[in-house]
Amino acid sequence: MLERLSWKRLALELFLACIPALILGAFVGHLPWFLLAAVTGLLIWHFWNLMRLSWWLWVDRSMTPPPGRGSWEPLLYGLHQMQMRNKKRRRELGSLIKRFRSGAESLPDAVVLTTEEGAIFWCNGLAQQILNLRWPDDSGQNILNLLRYPEFANYLKQRDFSKPLNLVLNNARHLEIRVMPYSDKQWLMVARDVTQMHQLEGARRNFFANVSHELRTPLTVLQGYLEMMQEQVLEGATREKALHTMREQTQRMEGLVKQLLTLSRIEAAPALAMNDRIDVPMMLRVVEREAQTLSQEKQTLIFTVDEQLKMLGNEEQLRSAISNLVYNAVNHTPPGTEIRVSWQRTPQGALFSVEDNGPGIAPEHIPV
Repeated sequence: MLERLSWKRLALELFLACIPALILGAFVGHLPWFLLAAVTGLLIWHFWNLMRLSWWLWVDRSMTPPPGRGSWEPLLYGLHQMQMRNKKRRRELGSLIKRFRSGAESLPDAVVLTTEEGAIFWCNGLAQQILNLRWPDDSGQNILNLLRYPEFANYLKQRDFSKPLNLVLNNARHLEIRVMPYSDKQWLMVARDVTQMHQLEGARRNFFANVSHELRTPLTVLQGYLEMMQEQVLEGATREKALHTMREQTQRMEGLVKQLLTLSRIEAAPALAMNDRIDVPMMLRVVEREAQTLSQEKQTLIFTVDEQLKMLGNEEQLRSAISNLVYNAVNHTPPGTEIRVSWQRTPQGALFSVEDNGPGIAPEHIPV
């Protein structure tokens, strides 16, 4: 086993080089000249090995250093061992980077690594899709030149990353961007597509706005009759009409409250089992009979149903959603109008729809 170079080894090498000079000087004479020649030869040999090492370091592309003898053997062998250790470390580092990138590619968010100045040096596939980055073409580009939004530029300029930035892109996509400084003057940027969340939040606001609008009418009717009954005593047909109208408006408000309770129950409930096989055509036949009874032939109900189309899901929640859509159309569509209910197969999947040719909601009552 080779050991590191020591002074003893160098002294032994010098002594061995001088032995022939000592022998020749003892027999022939001129000992100093023979010793000088031996030392000069030893220096030339060291110089030659030094040139070989320099050639290997700067010119030769091989990973293995040149073989050495004498005092050069432990040096060159040590360099070879260092090369092998570095090669192993590079392989481990490459494997680690590969696993990191593979994990980053699996994330449901866009990930971009930049310098503190904003120069991109890596991004995952989702970043290319959401942020329209091109890798590796955009390597080294400043992200501010690729995402030209004043809010984004101010967010990076202020460097207060305690809260995420909500950014709306030109294609109406909503992003939640978080920036986390790490390492030495480097940033980890994570962008999440929250468009669907904003759409759901908008649908929630619209729903409650519609409920508020729907509650306004029965409350106005009840308030009017109560004021009338407070001012005068209603008798006979007038009293019966008032009670009947108030009962209808009370039932209408009760239906709206039930819808709100159903929505609250759905949001508060844990994940529902969606593996029930539902006979949707049979469900729609029951809903059709109930809708005909509710309509009392005031509207024309047309059900177009694919009798072979069934689905997997939660039967109770599906029935609640379908019946609410149909009953709302019956309750809020004027007499003489036509209501079409459809359950059909499309290239995108099963489609349930409820359409009517009523006047709809007035523009001033539709929330922006």
